[in-house]
Amino acid sequence: QVHVVESGGALVQPGGSLRLSCAASGSIFKINVMGWYRQAPGKQRELVATISRGGVINYADSVKGRFTISRDNTNSAWYLQMTSLKPEDTAVYYCNGHGYGEDYSFISPWGQGTQVTVSS
Repeated sequence: QVHVVESGGALVQPGGSLRLSCAASGSIFKINVMGWYRQAPGKQRELVATISRGGVINYADSVKGRFTISRDNTNSAWYLQMTSLKPEDTAVYYCNGHGYGEDYSFISPWGQGTQVTVSS
């Protein structure tokens, strides 16, 4: 089995910064695309950012210029640096990875989520 675990969520004031981390473990052969998603109360889960193994990055328009996604291929980990946080960034943040297990089966594990609250 493959698992991913998020960490780094917290309560932060508007304008503040946070760094979220995601670590994958288990029978992993390769994770090709790593991503961050979020779900605010009463809303659907939405894409925040993705990064491919080759470094191609995609951001939601709402976070461009404020959030930065990065990855560590060696350690199957990825990160989300969030700056200039706004109250509307409040949500549960989830990480997700697409790739292949050691048996070459497709894997797409989701973490349990980490709460980010932006409030004064």
